[in-house]
Amino acid sequence: MKYDFKAIEAKWQDRWEKENAFVAKDDTSLEKFYGLVEFPYPSGAGMHVGHIKAYSGLEVISRKRRMQGYNVLFPLGFDAYGLPTENYAIKTGIHPRKVTDDNIEKFTSQLKRVGFSFDWTKTIDTTEEGYYKWTQWIFRKMFDHGLVFRDNALVNYCPSCKVVLSNEDSQGGKCDICHSDIVQKAKSVWYLRITEYADKLLAGLDEVDYLPNIRFQQENWIGKSTGAFANFKLAGLDDHLRIYTTRCDTMFGVTFMVIAPEHPIIEKYRDRITNIDALDDYKEECSKKTEFERTQLVKDKTGVRIEGLKAVNPANGKEIPIYISDYVMLGYGTGAIMAVPAHDERDYEFAKKFGIDIIEVIKGGDISKEAYTGDGEMINSGFLNGIKTKAEAINTMLEYLAKEGVGEKGVQYKMKDWAFNRQRYWGEPIPIVHCESCGTVGVPYEELPLRLPNVENFEPGEGGESPLAKIDSYVNCKCPKCGKDAKRETDTMPQWAGSSWYYLRYIDPKNDTCLADADKLKYWLPVDWYNGGMEHVTRHLIYSRFWHKFLYDIGVVPTSEPYAKRTAQGLILGPDGVKMSKSRGNVVDPNNVVDQVGADVLRVYVLFMGDYASAAPWSESSVMGCKRFIDRVAGLTEIAKGSGVTAELETAFNKTLKKVSLDIEDMKFNTAIAAMMSLINDIYAHGSLTVDELKVFARMLSPFAPHICEEIWESFGEKTLCSLAKWPEWDESKTVDATIELPVQINGKMRFTVAVPADADKDAAIAIAKADERMAQYLDGKTVVKEICVPGKIINIVVK
Repeated sequence: MKYDFKAIEAKWQDRWEKENAFVAKDDTSLEKFYGLVEFPYPSGAGMHVGHIKAYSGLEVISRKRRMQGYNVLFPLGFDAYGLPTENYAIKTGIHPRKVTDDNIEKFTSQLKRVGFSFDWTKTIDTTEEGYYKWTQWIFRKMFDHGLVFRDNALVNYCPSCKVVLSNEDSQGGKCDICHSDIVQKAKSVWYLRITEYADKLLAGLDEVDYLPNIRFQQENWIGKSTGAFANFKLAGLDDHLRIYTTRCDTMFGVTFMVIAPEHPIIEKYRDRITNIDALDDYKEECSKKTEFERTQLVKDKTGVRIEGLKAVNPANGKEIPIYISDYVMLGYGTGAIMAVPAHDERDYEFAKKFGIDIIEVIKGGDISKEAYTGDGEMINSGFLNGIKTKAEAINTMLEYLAKEGVGEKGVQYKMKDWAFNRQRYWGEPIPIVHCESCGTVGVPYEELPLRLPNVENFEPGEGGESPLAKIDSYVNCKCPKCGKDAKRETDTMPQWAGSSWYYLRYIDPKNDTCLADADKLKYWLPVDWYNGGMEHVTRHLIYSRFWHKFLYDIGVVPTSEPYAKRTAQGLILGPDGVKMSKSRGNVVDPNNVVDQVGADVLRVYVLFMGDYASAAPWSESSVMGCKRFIDRVAGLTEIAKGSGVTAELETAFNKTLKKVSLDIEDMKFNTAIAAMMSLINDIYAHGSLTVDELKVFARMLSPFAPHICEEIWESFGEKTLCSLAKWPEWDESKTVDATIELPVQINGKMRFTVAVPADADKDAAIAIAKADERMAQYLDGKTVVKEICVPGKIINIVVK
């Protein structure tokens, strides 16, 4: 067959669309499969080959599921709100709506060119009113249930984007959007109480099948720890500082305390503190640092001792100094810590710098040189002395704290409540009204969606206020409760809002009466298999699980977890082995690859280039190797004749079909493709195959390279689509080779191999080896001393 990929691929893409080949059926009697990929942000740059790899894994699995008879939902939409589009609009003067629509059109065209089997009738766009109406509805429900609150706090602020960022969006002290340095800024912020769901998010991990490293990152981000809360009395005052520690057993070694520079105790006793100016100056310096800078372990230790306040160690009654230092954050824990320099590296460095006592309370190290962080016998610890296990020492101290009324067992989490607002235009309006009489009031459900007004100036204010704050007609409104003059909230939601529930809307994207029909949710949920990037497992994945669990608690969704299984793909690196970026000039455009070698070659290559979960560099020579493979597949039509099976190929076909079928389930796509390449070699070495065998091969390859397989399928008279044909089954009894190759040794040295029946016993195998003409030269003039055979493994003839 002449393989004109441009004509063939366009032909089958057109037919798939006309026949609605990949549209999920409204038939709940069928066994369902819901495959989900992370929907793209439609940037102006269009797709890159990383998108192709990201979607190709579940593309293959979804195509196989259809051939196995499942009712498959495999949708795609667009996560289209966000700063990049707005920044581009500001730069070019083109409205974000048009930018978004143009980019979505471009993305859709590119995806269809590659032949993805998405159900395009389920496409969503998070910026459409019919979609964000329900994003606002979920927010309103959270508001009604006390999971939304506003607070003044030091926040992560990007001066370049002029926007507040969550901890997740500013990791490493850099803006996730523009990569500028983050600064700390005092601001009024909307939060979602995700911490209320910390335990449920942890417990839910036992209900799902996530990759081990995905589960680990989720657990680590939530960061649950069990420890103790303890009150350190302020000397001479009827007040105390409250701390949380996981090592209350070391309390006898506490020689100082450190509190955040912003701690309210400083303002409370301002008149008592004799060096308040020094504390104010230090606090001012800290305000210029990012949270990332403040909490770095490897940095110079700085701080100021508070003159006029001392604390009392509840374990031994000794007075200890109190310092302020930048590494203690007011928003983390209690904003105060007890310091045990003998057994904590950071405390040790701080104590050395400021000349503070270091008291060893765990035997085992040399505290004259460094902090000892291991386990050992308790010493210098009063009633704990002699205890040799950490668990016993902790429990004994917990009992003491409780008996004395100065502490108790407690739990803390690293995860903080979710900063949920942006001071930008291109986002979902927050459906809240501010009334002087009623306070914060939710926009009535019947008035949703609260529409984003059409504006020409998208520039945020210098003080960080939203562009919406400049629009009087939007801001000024009536209170839904009392009818008095009120003002609308002018911040918008973060980009993560729309992506926290999109998988639900795919199920029923046109529904205007609810976010999705209850019966459809019951049928399709949970998502059977979700694949995405590792970079989203501590943000999007946690956020969407939080939203889903809330919706489950209020009876909107029927499952407690949204995704039954979550896997991940590795990056495609540039040809230079470095992550692709425009600045490096190493980005590979999938359009160019499709133009040059066709979509099937691109599809096969991105899955053949290495382990799916690992990063791998782009290789032009390997692309051409995949092109040769597809060309050889097309050539099979020239040597296919007759029906039935070819005896010499029967085992190879069954072994390959078994391996491909199982490898697809394990996402071992590269070895599945390698097995089909090996089978092709066997077929060409034999010189022919039957038409029936070629049809099996076409169905087996179809999830990977569907266009050429459809063409082969049709060329032999099939009227239906190969993509919807029955997945072939292997015969287990025929996956074992009829003959096997055994190595033959003479005096323990390998000389040649012989083919013997797979079930040959010892005597038969030795007889075949001795009858081989190559054996004569080793036996001539020699006496056979011993004949050894390990059936199925090796033959060894001992001669002298």
